[in-house]
Amino acid sequence: MNGQVYVILTIIFVIIIAVFAVINVDPVAVDYLFWTADSPLILVILFSVLMGGLITAAVGAIRLYRAHHEIKKLRTENERLKKRMAAHGIKDEQGEADNKKESRKELRQDAKQAKKLDKE
Repeated sequence: MNGQVYVILTIIFVIIIAVFAVINVDPVAVDYLFWTADSPLILVILFSVLMGGLITAAVGAIRLYRAHHEIKKLRTENERLKKRMAAHGIKDEQGEADNKKESRKELRQDAKQAKKLDKE
C-alpha cells in the first residue's frame, strides 16, 4: 500500500512540474559560472528538477550501500560470535527458538497432510 501512495504522489508531482514548465516558456538569461546565455525557462525548470532527482537518488544510493555494508559486517560478526559460543558450549537461545518455530510449522504441515489423506 505504501508503494502505491508514493507512485501516486510522484505522478501528481510530475504533472504539476510539467504544467508549470509548459506555462513558463519565455526565454530567460541564465548565468552559468563563466558565461551567460538565454535559455527557455521550460528547459531551466526541467533541468533543475532532473538534477534535483539525480542528486537525491545518488545520496539515497550511498546511504543504501552503507546500510548493506553494515548489515553484512554485523551478520559476519554474529556468525563469528555464534561459533565462539558453540566452541564454549553455550547454546544459542534464538537459534533454539527458531528451531521450535520450524518444528511447529512442520507439525502443522504434517497434520494438514494427514487430514487430506483422511478425506480421500
